[in-house]
Amino acid sequence: MKLKLRPQWNEAMRYLKESSPYLITTVVLFAFSVSIGFLYPDLFSERINEMIRDLVLRTENLKGLELIFYILQNNALTAFMGLIFGIGLGIFSIMSTMVNGVVIGYVMGKVYEIAGPSQFWRLLPHGIFELPAIFISLALGLKLGMFVFAKHKGKELKRRFYESMNVFLVVVLPLLIIAAIIEGTLITLF
Repeated sequence: MKLKLRPQWNEAMRYLKESSPYLITTVVLFAFSVSIGFLYPDLFSERINEMIRDLVLRTENLKGLELIFYILQNNALTAFMGLIFGIGLGIFSIMSTMVNGVVIGYVMGKVYEIAGPSQFWRLLPHGIFELPAIFISLALGLKLGMFVFAKHKGKELKRRFYESMNVFLVVVLPLLIIAAIIEGTLITLF
């Protein structure tokens, strides 16, 4: 039996195109949040430093495949929750976008203080795949929550949920797998 992914891929691309206003909103909100975290790190330093210490403690003994699977699990869970919990008017998706943006802005600010902007390239290899995956999930969560403004709420909720799950499985998850492999490999090497 031959597995046919072409129809699912085409559906996913169509739904992503339909969801582009939500994706643009998510990216703009993320960029704004990154700038807040970068420009005003003192507002967040205690909490974010605690989060970073916790993450380092949880991953310090992980190598190779263990680290890759940890990264994948963490990112996939974040993306999935951002999508699913968006059902509540997209509030969780918006908050998740802002928190992730502030954290990345804060880290970029600290890197800038210590080593200058030349070290930003270290975020690039896995960010190329991870950030679009997260943006897509959060945007779809936001769109999912907006079903309440549709004419046929129940029907639209089912459609948006199905379409979002298809995009998650066909687009988001593969991007997160690639990102985890790159990030896990780079962390192990450096």
